[in-house]
Amino acid sequence: MICLGIEGTAHTFGIGIANSRGKVLANVAKVFVPLKGGIHPREAAQFHAANARAALNDALKTAKIRLKSIDLVAFSAGPGLGPCLRTAATAARALAAWLNVPIVGVNHCIAHIEIGRLTTGADDPVTLYVSGGNTQVIAFDAGRYRVFGETLDIPVGNCLDVFAREVGLSHPGGPNVERLASEGKHYISLPYVVKGMDLSFSGLTTEAVRRYRAGEDLHDLCYSLQETAFAALVEVTERAVAHTEKKEVMLTGGVAANSRLREMLKLMAEEHGAKFYVPPREYCQDCGPMIAWTGLLAYKHGIRQKLEETIVRQRWRTDEVDIPWRR
Repeated sequence: MICLGIEGTAHTFGIGIANSRGKVLANVAKVFVPLKGGIHPREAAQFHAANARAALNDALKTAKIRLKSIDLVAFSAGPGLGPCLRTAATAARALAAWLNVPIVGVNHCIAHIEIGRLTTGADDPVTLYVSGGNTQVIAFDAGRYRVFGETLDIPVGNCLDVFAREVGLSHPGGPNVERLASEGKHYISLPYVVKGMDLSFSGLTTEAVRRYRAGEDLHDLCYSLQETAFAALVEVTERAVAHTEKKEVMLTGGVAANSRLREMLKLMAEEHGAKFYVPPREYCQDCGPMIAWTGLLAYKHGIRQKLEETIVRQRWRTDEVDIPWRR
């Protein structure tokens, strides 16, 4: 069986093609980059609509198949930005109806975990999922992925991007903050907020911006911002590892590209005798193959949807989804 997956939760419109053996045949992404500021949902959705046909054609060409070879269509049904989700869902419905094949809506967060498990070989990890739109510590238990800790306000990726924007760094901000942080020499004390198993990054962002405007060195601030945010992430992940006694830790999401976060999380995992995994970078970021593969898992294990049932859910939580393929 061959599945075409459509990712469209935020800035990326991705088309992925995968088969039921877990082979990725195509991974094509068109990424919306705002001229200034952050992502405007309507502008991103218009970008997705304008680039959907080109992404589809590129994916089919890469996979060396015809459109009529597709047996299943999957799409990112949430969580995400409403206009972007609706654009991806509309494209998926049109394709499924024209091809007369089944369609499955996929939870974006779970798709990050499943493509990570596929590409790394991890079996049952505690997953730290960090991106511009989500920050969660997740582990599987009793038929669902459970959220052991999460951000109470803004995700860590948004924290880095907002700080970068406020101090004049180009979009995306995370890689620029990482680059400057490598040249930082002095730690500046910033708010460290962990509440039980949950995290807060809004106060950290605000104070870092304030300190920059007060004249603190930008390199030192980038270094301090990363160290503070990542230490909090590692702390709550470590508690989840200790509680679940799982022997695998996986890092995924767009912020997983950060080498310092990888270093810190790997050290923690080793101290607990756990193996540490990070998917290849192209599968850490939002992408079509993660939707295609998760759609295949869902369909092969009995999940079915009628076309009229393929609604999008902007706040579709990770722990609301049954996972029959892992029972």
